[in-house]
Amino acid sequence: MFDWLLWLPEQLGHVFALVFASAVFGVFALWVFKHVSPQRRIKAAKEQIKAHLIEIRIWQDDLRIVGWAILKVLGRNLQYLALNLTPFVPLFLPFALVVAQFVVRYGFAPVPVTPAPVGQHVVDHRAGGGTTIDIELVPAYAARISELKLVLPEGVEQVSPLVVNARDGRAFVEIVARTSGLHELAFDLGGTRETKLYAAGDVAPRTLQGERGRGFIDALLWPAEPAFAADSPFARIRYTQPSADLGWLPGGPGGIVLSFLILSMIAGALAIKPLKVQI
Repeated sequence: MFDWLLWLPEQLGHVFALVFASAVFGVFALWVFKHVSPQRRIKAAKEQIKAHLIEIRIWQDDLRIVGWAILKVLGRNLQYLALNLTPFVPLFLPFALVVAQFVVRYGFAPVPVTPAPVGQHVVDHRAGGGTTIDIELVPAYAARISELKLVLPEGVEQVSPLVVNARDGRAFVEIVARTSGLHELAFDLGGTRETKLYAAGDVAPRTLQGERGRGFIDALLWPAEPAFAADSPFARIRYTQPSADLGWLPGGPGGIVLSFLILSMIAGALAIKPLKVQI
């Protein structure tokens, strides 16, 4: 669905697609807010706050009246906040779905390619310049981490030994990409094999993510690859994916989330009066 919805704006670049889609979501979220929030009660609470502020202004020489008016203002403010915040609960899931899609589409770039030294005929085991892969097993399989085997495709090389920690059920290995492409890394544990995509060089996949996990939350936050099955011994496979260069917008997950929030809020603020929303 997102591939179809974002295809046209993406023809004008990722920055335009992010700005356009964020603005559309901001206006749509405001429209939904109007229909799920108690608009009359919000308006009444605002009017009552104004009335109590006027009361403070008129009776400013009477401390007893001013004191009660201040308490009323505070109480009405709490009511106003509750009336505004409660309708945002049903908007959380659409928000998470949209921002997760933006992160995997616009937040990351492929890892750089590291050419092999001239005349090299064996794997270069000098670590430090590649990508560190962090493999984590579920607790029930932690003691079997030493059985883990790494299967690399052509164009990707291992540049460090596979280091395992049986207590935590984790393993680490450093790899480098020798050729551009969307490589598939394979991890085998006692016949159970899981994979992780590894984009390198000038390849341009539509979605990218440096992490693959299990469960509903991981499936929601990292939608570029399917989450591990519930019976898989693997809990998580991850590496640091470089941030995308979006020009005047920040890249990476944090940059995409921040940009999305600001752009959608600006669009929503501009649409408050045309949509006649009390907020």
